[in-house]
Amino acid sequence: MGYVEEQYDLYLDDPDAVDETLRHMFDEYGAPTWVSKTTGESSTSQSTTSTADLQKLTAAMKLVDAIRRHGHLEADIFPVGKQDERYSALVDPKKYGLSESDLKQLDAKLLTAEVPSNVRNAWDFVQHLKKKYSGTISFEFNHIPDDDEREWLYNKVETGAFDVLLNNEEKKQVLKRLGDVEGFEQFLAKTFVAQKRFSIEGLDVMVPMLDRMVTNAHKDDVDHVMMGMAHRGRLNVLAHVLGKPYDLIFSEFAHAPDKTLVPSEGSTGINYGWTGDVKYHFGANREYVEDDESKTKITLAHNPSHLEFVNPVVGGYTRAVQDKRDESGYAKNDVNKAFNIQIHGDAAFIGEGVVAETLNLSQLRGYETGGSVHIIANNLVGFTTDHKDGRSTKYASDLAKGFEIPVIHVNADDPIACLTAVEFSYQYRKKFNKDVLIDLVGYRRYGHNEMDEPRGTQPQLYKDIDNHPTAYEVFAKRLVDENVLSEEESKKYKEDVKKQLREIYDNMTESERKDPSVPDLPKEVVNGLDKIETAVDEETLRKLNEDMLKRPEGFEGFKKLEKILKRRGKAFDEGEKIDWALGEALALASILKDGTPIRMSGQDSERGTFAHRHAVLNDVNTQEKYSPFHGLEGVNSSFSIYNSPLSEAGVLGFEYGYSVQSDDTLVLWEAQYGDFANAAQVIFDQFISAGRAKWGQIASMVMLLPHGYEGQGPEHSSARLERFLQLSAENNWTVANVTTSAQYFHLLRRQAAIVGTEAARPLVLMTPKSLIRNQRVAVDSEKLTSGKFLTILEQEGLGEKPDSVKRLVIGSGKIMVDIEEELEDKDPNDEIHIVRLEQIYPFPEKELQKLLKKYKNVEEIVWVQEEPKNMGSWDFVKERIQSIKKVKQKLNYVGRPYRSSPAVGSPNIHKSEQNRIINEALTLD
Repeated sequence: MGYVEEQYDLYLDDPDAVDETLRHMFDEYGAPTWVSKTTGESSTSQSTTSTADLQKLTAAMKLVDAIRRHGHLEADIFPVGKQDERYSALVDPKKYGLSESDLKQLDAKLLTAEVPSNVRNAWDFVQHLKKKYSGTISFEFNHIPDDDEREWLYNKVETGAFDVLLNNEEKKQVLKRLGDVEGFEQFLAKTFVAQKRFSIEGLDVMVPMLDRMVTNAHKDDVDHVMMGMAHRGRLNVLAHVLGKPYDLIFSEFAHAPDKTLVPSEGSTGINYGWTGDVKYHFGANREYVEDDESKTKITLAHNPSHLEFVNPVVGGYTRAVQDKRDESGYAKNDVNKAFNIQIHGDAAFIGEGVVAETLNLSQLRGYETGGSVHIIANNLVGFTTDHKDGRSTKYASDLAKGFEIPVIHVNADDPIACLTAVEFSYQYRKKFNKDVLIDLVGYRRYGHNEMDEPRGTQPQLYKDIDNHPTAYEVFAKRLVDENVLSEEESKKYKEDVKKQLREIYDNMTESERKDPSVPDLPKEVVNGLDKIETAVDEETLRKLNEDMLKRPEGFEGFKKLEKILKRRGKAFDEGEKIDWALGEALALASILKDGTPIRMSGQDSERGTFAHRHAVLNDVNTQEKYSPFHGLEGVNSSFSIYNSPLSEAGVLGFEYGYSVQSDDTLVLWEAQYGDFANAAQVIFDQFISAGRAKWGQIASMVMLLPHGYEGQGPEHSSARLERFLQLSAENNWTVANVTTSAQYFHLLRRQAAIVGTEAARPLVLMTPKSLIRNQRVAVDSEKLTSGKFLTILEQEGLGEKPDSVKRLVIGSGKIMVDIEEELEDKDPNDEIHIVRLEQIYPFPEKELQKLLKKYKNVEEIVWVQEEPKNMGSWDFVKERIQSIKKVKQKLNYVGRPYRSSPAVGSPNIHKSEQNRIINEALTLD
């Protein structure tokens, strides 16, 4: 009994000072039954309570609250760079007029409902809290507004509910894992000297953390774990979490001009695109299996050097896996099927706006994924920039607090604390289906990459790092001190890793390398899409149109709107036409009927920016929502449409990720105005336009970009068509600017037809604004029930005497409808013919060649556009037209002159310029 009492006293001072079995017993059962918790302490029970006692109690309560709020300010979370002991007066008892004696005289039960077993009084409780909130792991929860959620968080911290307790064998396994991580990096450093690898060293524990997250997911039968991360540590994560073979990684490092390293036979290859990318941009997939047949798939997303822009893409991957799309209505979302882990840089997390955009998506119905686990790989420096120059906040993680996300700070040199952070995060996400963030504070043993010398920019920090042992050495010493293993065993672990890697490397062969060249494109990419049939019989379209006019029983829509929509019921009657909005509705409905699910989002996309779509109706009495696309008979495909937040990069990235992961779904993103896509340029440049060429990543999403000059000024005219054409090559996508509802109908259906095939590619579509209600884009129903998408359209009423045509006017989009309107009051001129280029890329060269053969006497070809000369399509089409025209045929430009701004701000000047362009196009030289 005396021995147990003695050990219990040691335990109260330091739980780690007693044997592990006794510690577990004291943790679970508290003090020995014969020992009074108040032994040796003055009793605080009195029949009357003095004012001084109440003041001390109030002060103690303030202190306890302060530790919960501000304990992180004293936390031991910096492995290097913070040599002085961290102190904050906010958690000092003296600030509240309290002494150790004062606190020892207070009963801990007055401060907490659940008194921990090692707590005898208020002083013990304060020390207990400081240990929980100011150790190598600390927490920030006070910004969480929900009382129940916040109390749950505090309770789990203070009771240690998610503290990871490892037995000796488990500790050895963690050490071995750290040895794998460190050994891999050191082998690369010595074998491939001065090559970039963005070493994980200083944040080595990230790999065991990811291991535990994946293991937890597997135990919970999660189908898919999606990951996105920057360069730091990526090769190590690929090797150890994704299982990319060491020899394959080694082969990618071999840059000898005449030799190549060949992976050993049986090494799993990874298929990339034809142009490829640098090794630390690639992702990978792996199936995790443990002891049984159930599998959890792990995906690390490909990522360009615009590092944080992968965040929404990974969110889209996750939602696509979670959604069940084989029933009518909105896709059914099951957040337990998948979750994602997003690993950020500390400077980038606070600095890049797309991070905030993505965090804002987390609780929105169209984008929620049941919570992401965020890890900041905090190496204390952004390239060469100190944090005092890189952020206006104390911590890199402070942005997350604005989105009510719990924050856990943890020292990367304490693997067990880091695993506790993982366990806490995983369980929180599982319970509340919300984002959670781990600020993993470590360091960067070398520069931003291995070519940099950081000692010139952070000399003091790197003095600390140079003198600091590695994560493996720190943990190995701890285990040696605990008698878990010997120093010899620790050294042997490291030697075994070196030996293994050396054997793998030595077994690889070198071969002569031919001059490298870009592989040929897949034939499905090279081939055109002109053979796809898209017509739908009239009976089917009539039935779809009727179904879209049905309403649930008792549903009362806005009368003015319902009156407009009912007119659509007559669209198939003789003399009636199908306008842009109905053409789109019939296209989407028929795609659903064919069995292809649809997902659509954008700012105000439910109604449509220009009040034309009305894909979601609102009951005027109950505000209940109903989509006409959910009332289609015989449809077993989901139709999900969402008004997005005011975000471009975040939402477009999310939809791109969804399209890549869900290759059975037609995904559409609509910009409120076309040039709003400017704010998502990184997603276009790095992912959508080049993702397949770089990474073999196939998407078929549609981008609807309102475009057209109506005198609305610079920001409401141009969708910056020229930028998309500049990115056009290798049939990477389709760029179109169509001018009839039938063309729109057939183009959407053609796009749906290639979903899920090797021929899939994105579609960039300039959509109209004023033309939406212009009857000149409306068509007879037979245009939908027959025919298909045409890359060029000839102006009706012209070109009837081919030999007389001397001027061929070619243009694209709204200006061609304006020209048609101008022609209405003029007699046809046999010497002029007009052609609309409906698909700009791939350029319809063969179709135009046939046209020029037909009109063989053409002397002048005029390209007409409403955009300035340095914008729009001119720079893209001029060389292509030049290559197919006859030598003597002139090629001229009609449009606005070179300008820095896309459009004028004055409606009167706009009208004058537009009239000039039209007149010049129709007047013979």
